[in-house]
Amino acid sequence: MSRLSDDEIAAALATSDWTREGDAIARDFERDDFAAAMALAVRAGELAEAANHHPDILVHGWNHVRFTLSTHSEGGITQADLDLAGQIDDAA
Repeated sequence: MSRLSDDEIAAALATSDWTREGDAIARDFERDDFAAAMALAVRAGELAEAANHHPDILVHGWNHVRFTLSTHSEGGITQADLDLAGQIDDAA
């Protein structure tokens, strides 16, 4: 999967809650409690495993989850990142 252009990334994120952070996209979620934050992290992990595309996941502040997606083998953002971001949104 090839790296997306800056214009492709900007267009894909224009209607999204994900933001670009250098060669990655990221999004923070706030849940009602720690258990809900962990449940989202686990569900995203299952989606990532099924896609064989693994994000950085940070559970912090007892009810916050931050996902950071980048395709390290391509050195930036690919369609795989956008696809997984959409799946995480659906799961949330």
